Amino acid sequence: MRILGIDPGLAIVGFSIVDTEKNKMKLVTCGIISTPAHTSLSCRLDRIYDDMTELIRQFSPDVISVEELFFNTNITTGISVSHARGVILLAAYKSGVPVFEYTPLQVKQAVAGYGKADKKQVIEMVKRILSLPAAPKPDDAADAVALAICHARSSTSLLNKGENGVCSTI
Repeated sequence: MRILGIDPGLAIVGFSIVDTEKNKMKLVTCGIISTPAHTSLSCRLDRIYDDMTELIRQFSPDVISVEELFFNTNITTGISVSHARGVILLAAYKSGVPVFEYTPLQVKQAVAGYGKADKKQVIEMVKRILSLPAAPKPDDAADAVALAICHARSSTSLLNKGENGVCSTI
């Protein structure tokens, strides 16, 4: 299975491509989509949409793993990220790729084994799980890799399997 992990943002969208087969995971690539700060919202969203569409076209993922929004104290930032997340979901939908959404707590639990792990712990576990010589950079890309790992681990859970290993809905 090929997973496109996405850490949504307006200024920076982290992305990763992780291939999984049985219990083995391999990082194919990771990076960021960035949009210029002094550009209109519409222009920034258009760039994110076009770049997402290109990532999907170029890497043909089987699924996309996207972080759900978590509003902390800055609602303005949350709203701008919501706009970006919307065009990311639209690009996935128009491309016909299924989307799975995970909360930060679920990602931390799946990657570090602890839902309240800090960013440093999660990034170190990403490095270990994928046997990387160094942690992915920047942090947005590392977060996208963690999202892909989260889906890889969640999709193989026995809770997601019906009879004969066929996925079922709960």
